[in-house]
Amino acid sequence: MPDSDVPVIDRRTTTDVRIVIPLLVLEAALVVAWSSGFVGARFSIDHAPAFLVVFWRCVLVSLVLLPWAIGALRRASAAVLLRHAGIGLLAMAGYVAGVVKGIELGVPAGLAALIADLLPLGTALLALGLPGHRLGRLGWTGLFVGLLGVALVSHDALAWGSAPLWAYGLPLLGMLSLAVATLWQKHAHSEASLGMLPNLWVQCAVSAVAFAWLAGLEGSLMPVASSGFAVSVLWTAALSTLGGYGLYWVCLRRSSPTRVASVLYLSPAVTLVWAWAMFGEPLSWLMLVGTGVSGLGIWMVVRAERALQ
Repeated sequence: MPDSDVPVIDRRTTTDVRIVIPLLVLEAALVVAWSSGFVGARFSIDHAPAFLVVFWRCVLVSLVLLPWAIGALRRASAAVLLRHAGIGLLAMAGYVAGVVKGIELGVPAGLAALIADLLPLGTALLALGLPGHRLGRLGWTGLFVGLLGVALVSHDALAWGSAPLWAYGLPLLGMLSLAVATLWQKHAHSEASLGMLPNLWVQCAVSAVAFAWLAGLEGSLMPVASSGFAVSVLWTAALSTLGGYGLYWVCLRRSSPTRVASVLYLSPAVTLVWAWAMFGEPLSWLMLVGTGVSGLGIWMVVRAERALQ
């Protein structure tokens, strides 16, 4: 009898993905999908409160995934379900609420995004005391080089807003929330775990409850009767949640937390390309230079980790 917490079909699926799709391809898709979340957030705020959109996005993903998740959920122990619920609250509710609420209180979007992009450094620092998470001098240098590239890409969007001083800590707390969830999720894979889709269902379902409370504090939970709201929910559900978080966890299974997080150094540059294509925002040579610098930093992190293997 196989372990009831680890469906046999999930092991076959994971093996097939490893054989068919190279890690670099998955990481490239992750950057595109992850950056879509910032563009979707920008689009959605013109049509509905941010927490309302995120609430319905989690509800929609939970409904779509339920047929594929129900079997594994029935077989899983309460401990496994609670573990992934905790990871979901940190990774989705904690991260998104921290960034979105900070912006709502007046933290400039560019500065909030830059703080959120401290994720690779936050993950590496939190992992210092954990076994098997060495990085080395080259890796640490790569993290700072990558962050320099992000600062160059985001330079024109940076400003000091009028938010209360404590509000600038919200994006930082959101970043740390996702960093803790990343390390917890990586550790959970070495134990009895759900498959990827059931895992994502649990995380979306528990986050939907959290966002229902947050959105309810601001008004009704009823969806807005407009095409803009519908597009916002569908966009963020398909690209940002199924694509972004789904690929984040898949890549995490195949590499280290620091590498997965460092790949997201490229998301600001891709976000700006999204914004150029959809909203006509200008691009600059400084953004191109910053992208190259971030790419160099990621290469240094990857090389450092290979040297330590």
